[in-house]
Amino acid sequence: MAKSPLLLAQRHPRYTVAFAALFICVYWVLSSAPPSLPVVYLNNRDLKARLDREERKYRAMLPQRQDLITKYGPTPAQVVMFPPDQDPWPPYTVWDFFPPLYNCPHELDRLGALGDGGKWLCGISRIEDKPDCVIYSFGVDSSYSFETTLLQSTRHCQIWIYDSTKGDGAKSQIPRSLRHRAHFDKIALGATDRHAPGDDPKTWTLKSLMTENGHSHIDFLRMDVEGWEWETFRGIVRDFTLERLTPPQGAAAAAPDAAVHEREGVLPFGQLQIELHVWNQRFQDFLEWWELLEASGLRPFQNEINLVYANYNRHSGVELAEYSFLNIRGENAFINDFVPETPDARAPPPPPPNA
Repeated sequence: MAKSPLLLAQRHPRYTVAFAALFICVYWVLSSAPPSLPVVYLNNRDLKARLDREERKYRAMLPQRQDLITKYGPTPAQVVMFPPDQDPWPPYTVWDFFPPLYNCPHELDRLGALGDGGKWLCGISRIEDKPDCVIYSFGVDSSYSFETTLLQSTRHCQIWIYDSTKGDGAKSQIPRSLRHRAHFDKIALGATDRHAPGDDPKTWTLKSLMTENGHSHIDFLRMDVEGWEWETFRGIVRDFTLERLTPPQGAAAAAPDAAVHEREGVLPFGQLQIELHVWNQRFQDFLEWWELLEASGLRPFQNEINLVYANYNRHSGVELAEYSFLNIRGENAFINDFVPETPDARAPPPPPPNA
């Protein structure tokens, strides 16, 4: 016959008290766990030094690009994207003019499946505990390996996944334990807003979509919009930046037409990962588009030529390439170190004794 818990407690009071004390301690520890705190990066002077070094190196490369254009042009309009295999044999493709020379100042990871589907990200450690981490992903086709791995690698990141052919039903592609941090909608990204009741597909600009979602920043923006990236990204730059003329410095000031066109303002994301489709693109148009990104503060740190596409389309050039960019402007988590705001931190340092 089984003994009742009350009878056991009466016969072994010391064990009962010890068990009750253990239960209370465990309950107190679990119920009093502190809430997640905002991520804090300690002040690291080495980060600024790395960014400054990479920017100097990147700017030193720009005259070499111009030399290459002069050699094979001599104007951008005369440069062939993929020169034919005939004499004189020019040893280049369009991708050689745009190398990803800006080194990532953090760890560099490729997230997602091997082959087509994986993406390069700089410094995932900077967002793995970030409580307000926001990811946007446009154009997912049939692979969700990157989005799934990114959610698995972070604690708080929320990801908004948009595709013009798939809606909320695609949520089944994300593991059940992560779905509460994944949001889906059947829309397209474009340069203008067209999402009235009769519009199909519904097209939103990035600015309007961020306003709709209540977002002021995006940590990581991924785009694979099948050739619409040229017009779409011109619209993004136009919505968030303004053109300005920066007076030339030094000896360049004496040269005619020496003004450098820059963009004033900050794009709303820390990193951009984009697949470029150069179908029917002319070199001068590609160059103008690329320089628009550079003028807006984007620097390429990694690329990956899509050899899967090249293998299945051997009659054409290597026309697809993935590029990853770091935004070197603003206050995004990949280029700025933050220290806790305390009374001591806000107070100015004491003057030196001899001041």
